[in-house]
Amino acid sequence: MMLPPLSLYVHIPWCVRKCPYCDFNSHEAAQIPEDTYVDALVADLQEDLHLVQGRRLVSIFFGGGTPSLFRASSIARIIEEAERRIGFADRVEITLETNPGTAEYHNLFGYNTAGVNRISFGVQSFNDLHLHALGRIHNSGEAVQAIGQARKAGFDNINLDLMHGLPGQSVQEAMADLTRAIDQQPEHISWYQLTIEPNTVFYSRPPALPEDEVLADIQAAGQQLLEDAGFYQYEVSAYARSDRRSEHNLNYWQFGDYLGIGAGAHGKISNPNTGITRYRKTRKPADYLDSSKSFAAGREIINLKQQPVEFMMNALRLVDGVPRSFFTERTQLPDSALDRYLSPLIVKGLLCAAPDRLQTSPLGMRFLNDVLAAFADQG
Repeated sequence: MMLPPLSLYVHIPWCVRKCPYCDFNSHEAAQIPEDTYVDALVADLQEDLHLVQGRRLVSIFFGGGTPSLFRASSIARIIEEAERRIGFADRVEITLETNPGTAEYHNLFGYNTAGVNRISFGVQSFNDLHLHALGRIHNSGEAVQAIGQARKAGFDNINLDLMHGLPGQSVQEAMADLTRAIDQQPEHISWYQLTIEPNTVFYSRPPALPEDEVLADIQAAGQQLLEDAGFYQYEVSAYARSDRRSEHNLNYWQFGDYLGIGAGAHGKISNPNTGITRYRKTRKPADYLDSSKSFAAGREIINLKQQPVEFMMNALRLVDGVPRSFFTERTQLPDSALDRYLSPLIVKGLLCAAPDRLQTSPLGMRFLNDVLAAFADQG
């Protein structure tokens, strides 16, 4: 097995306030044991070094929670330890998720100096009424100000997270949001539909969401608006200007490997001898910080029957797909193992028939859930 590229995900599990739609491992906290947690992250990374297998990191992603609650010096230490213990590939991408309500110029400047070269702002909406309904701690003016401060601090690669299909949202309101986002001239926009997830406030008290017809109109109008503004859709909800795709997320979708450190973090590692393993870290911050307990919470081997399903459910999210050679390189299976999965979908026009690429057709991208369900059913 040829080892794929390696990334690092760092989870910061605290936030100022838990949003009612959020199902991530995040926890409200008046006081954060920041220094102790950074010590634990470094120890966690050290324990995972045997999984590196001689590779260098192509990307680091600080997610949460709200990583921008941490001082720039803490982020700098984690980056320094990762570089010292593992090493970086050329042009390594380092992303920090940032809440506009916690973004201050001196911190943004510090993050940039520390080595963060990509900022991802969780804007979600530029409509203050919708922001209030989503439980966000910032308003639209603060979002615009934070983006400007990031530019001033030296960032030339900015992503804006934006939701659509919000409670009571019209097509016009969704397009106004998207237009305001485009006006900020980011390099990347993650534009995705609000979904109601279990174990959230919205799940127990569901808001009134737009009808399916409205959602379809929002999707169609928004995709055209983004295309006209020069944003290329390269994944279901990811749009980028030329050469500004998220390298970290691309590595996920191309079935690359990633280390996961922090409370509740997940990782995926390939090994020529043992195959592909997914693992997870202990979820509760208190347990993660308890030196008498292990960071590890569980692991599972992706067996040979599961590997085609796992691979395709990632790769087919990409508009351009992936080279067909990636399948053999990143699994333990011959190319012929794909035939029984692909043929029925090609006949239905849901997958392209290109001999050297695995790619969803435009029709298949419209009905991507059905395509992915076909793989899940066969797995």
